[in-house]
Amino acid sequence: MLKISIVERRKQRRLVLEGRLVAPWVTEVRDACKRAKADLQGRQLVIDVKHLTAISQEGENLLLELLRDSVKFSCHGVFARHVMNQLARRTRRKGEEAAE
Repeated sequence: MLKISIVERRKQRRLVLEGRLVAPWVTEVRDACKRAKADLQGRQLVIDVKHLTAISQEGENLLLELLRDSVKFSCHGVFARHVMNQLARRTRRKGEEAAE
């Protein structure tokens, strides 16, 4: 189960993900992000992943795709922070390989 909530603020639109980021919810999150990116009116899109309890490989691939697309993340839990740190390292390595 995955719950996606949208929190509208003056300077940002926040998508809060709670539960398990696994198939078929990966597609739902991708679609929600596309909809959230539309009509931001100068605000920043932030994905809040601190309440995720599990992330499949498909889920990691989606988060990596969003990281490469310069989406900002908020992650304060130990699990979410660990996963996002690993993905950030993968993103940096990929960029270094492309530069060589």
